Amino acid sequence: MGKVYDSISGEQTRWIEEQPMFFVATAAPESHVNVSPRGLDTFRVLGPNRVAWLDLTGSGVETIAHLRADGRITLMFCAFDRLPEILRLYGRGDVREPGNEGYGELRPRFPDLPGERAIVDVTVSRVASSCGFGVPRMDLVGPRDQLLTSAGRKGPEKMAEYRVLKNTQSIDSLPGLEPARREI
Repeated sequence: MGKVYDSISGEQTRWIEEQPMFFVATAAPESHVNVSPRGLDTFRVLGPNRVAWLDLTGSGVETIAHLRADGRITLMFCAFDRLPEILRLYGRGDVREPGNEGYGELRPRFPDLPGERAIVDVTVSRVASSCGFGVPRMDLVGPRDQLLTSAGRKGPEKMAEYRVLKNTQSIDSLPGLEPARREI
């Protein structure tokens, strides 16, 4: 059944790279717990204890706000085809906005996607697998392109305006994106 590891193995890295989506869970003291699904070609395993993803502009900023307030994060990958398997990565995350330390180093690892707003850099302290026997089998039709299409249609200026309206504060009024660094 489930096992715990100190780091991400090469086999686990290959499996993670095959998954079309992952889930991000964060919380901060006195705030709502947040779980967000993520997809597209945004996730990278950087080493046995380090992962990152290109964070795209969305309707909220809970993950970024929680990481700034608390730092704790859990990522979950789940197989929906073939053999059942779940893998959770536990750790602490840092938000790297354009102009922040570490952003320039990480940015070349990701594709150019419209609407990018930050890179979330996670130091992994625990890796845990579980069976996934209760997860349904599903066929992947393909990625949704609405997020990218919308960001591309708006362009950088309107996306910056959108982030001012939707991404500077969490639903619990925690700070989100840094006001001086909203534009990409």
